[in-house]
Amino acid sequence: MAGSGNPEPAFCVETVLCAESISKSFDSNKVLDDVSLTVERGELVSIIGPSGCGKSTFLRCLNFLEIPDEGTVTIADDSIRRAGGPWKSSDEALAHRLRAHVGMVFQSFNLFPHRTVLDNVMLAPRVVKHVAPAVIEAEARELLAKVGLEAAALRYPATLSGGQQQRAAIARALAMRPDVMLYDEPTSALDPRVAEEVLEVMRALDREGMTQIVVTHDLRFARAASDRIVFMDGGQIIEIGDPDEMCDNPRDPRTRRFLGASV
Repeated sequence: MAGSGNPEPAFCVETVLCAESISKSFDSNKVLDDVSLTVERGELVSIIGPSGCGKSTFLRCLNFLEIPDEGTVTIADDSIRRAGGPWKSSDEALAHRLRAHVGMVFQSFNLFPHRTVLDNVMLAPRVVKHVAPAVIEAEARELLAKVGLEAAALRYPATLSGGQQQRAAIARALAMRPDVMLYDEPTSALDPRVAEEVLEVMRALDREGMTQIVVTHDLRFARAASDRIVFMDGGQIIEIGDPDEMCDNPRDPRTRRFLGASV
């Protein structure tokens, strides 16, 4: 957990997510080439890299919104291994179990426009987990308070700013009590002031110990908030490191070129 002071003893380390040898092609275009990443509980890991390098595809493969051609993803106690071949109904059943461990936040918010903010947050626990309505509503209101939207519970998404909609999307993802939160460019559609509201929610979740993986172009946030930064290029992980070391003294020339161009 970033900024938590002294490192935790080794015996406290717990792997929450493990992606092994993930490969993915679209027709003849190989987008991911043997990508592996392990994330420990409480870490905030930022994935950076040039546009089209495979960052978002890799993130979507972690919860099988994109189906990897090959590789294994393990989250908490559930695991799926792909070794080519067709995607079967039994695979989809495993993916459904794995997705229950994951909260996903998209660049475009993806809130249901015809439902109130409160209904958006309550929907998945009600449909998927069949929790009692009174319990769901109480928990949903607590989550909205956590992201600073308690007063907006009965409003509709179209009446909210972009930053408010993204914070509502975070509350909706948290409603499933995930083991890990995935963010795909969560602030790229927002102006800097509004983006900061969203980033502060993510920092607060980090302080609470939530495991988070963030695909981002915001290098300032990545450096300040991450426990580790992952640099991807050409469908591969090129370098993983401590944020200060990665930004000040990257080892690989491709990382140096990207960071030099991004400053």
